[in-house]
Amino acid sequence: VQLQASGGGEVQAGGSLRLSCAVSGLTTIDNFMNWFRQAPGKEREFVAGIKWREGKTSYADFVKGRFTISRVSAKNTVYLLMNSLEPEDTAVYFCASSNEKVNTAAGARYWGQGTLVTVSS
Repeated sequence: VQLQASGGGEVQAGGSLRLSCAVSGLTTIDNFMNWFRQAPGKEREFVAGIKWREGKTSYADFVKGRFTISRVSAKNTVYLLMNSLEPEDTAVYFCASSNEKVNTAAGARYWGQGTLVTVSS
């Protein structure tokens, strides 16, 4: 099973990035795909999740309508569009699958390798 995250980089505050996570090696996609992030010295935290079949989404409160999670089923790929980025969003972003709706890292099943997002002020 492989979750390949990409799209990270450095952007100035107020800018945008779109992260991608391509899933391979699963006979069927887990029920949920999620994005987490981990800033230096902090615990990994939930950012957003999407129920694969229905496309129903959930977000952490700090997203404040700035981020959008989506998926393209035909490509087995989930995206995270991040707008109005703030320096506090600087972190390594991970995609992860889960069988249930989660809001903590403990509930995730498979993890991608992470992609670094750096937001400069």
